[in-house]
Amino acid sequence: MAYWLFKSEPSVWGWDDQVAKGDVGEEWDGVRNYQARNFMREMAVGDRGFFYHSQKEKSVVGIVEVAVAAHPDSTTDDPRWECVDIKAVKPLIEPVSLNQIKGEDLLSDMILVRNSRLSVQPVTDAEWQVICKMGKTKP
Repeated sequence: MAYWLFKSEPSVWGWDDQVAKGDVGEEWDGVRNYQARNFMREMAVGDRGFFYHSQKEKSVVGIVEVAVAAHPDSTTDDPRWECVDIKAVKPLIEPVSLNQIKGEDLLSDMILVRNSRLSVQPVTDAEWQVICKMGKTKP
C-alpha cells in the first residue's frame, strides 16, 4: 500500500463534503498539474491518503482511501487529465497543522514542507506513521 496527501480548499470541498459521499466516494477532479496527475496515475485501489484542508486551516484532518483507480476526469474533455475517486475512512482525532508538521524534524523532507502548493503528493511510510501519531489516530 502506498500513502498520499490530497489538498483541498475547505470552502470548495471539505472533509464534511467527502464524508457525506460515503462509500461511493468522489472524483478528485479538477487537478491541472502534470506532477499531481502523474501521482494519481500511480495510485492503486486501497491506497490511503491524508485529507488536507488548505487556505486558513492548513491541517491534515482525515484519512481517505482510493476507491477507483485513475480514469478520465469528468470535468474536462481534454484526455490529458485523469483523476482517482477517494472515499473518507476516518477523521484524525486531532487535526495536525502545517506548523506542527514543519516543527517535527522527522517530517523535514516531506513534500508538503518543501512544496506546499502541490495538490496531490506522495507520503512515505515513516511520514504516515508520524502524522497519524501526531493526530492521535491509529493508521
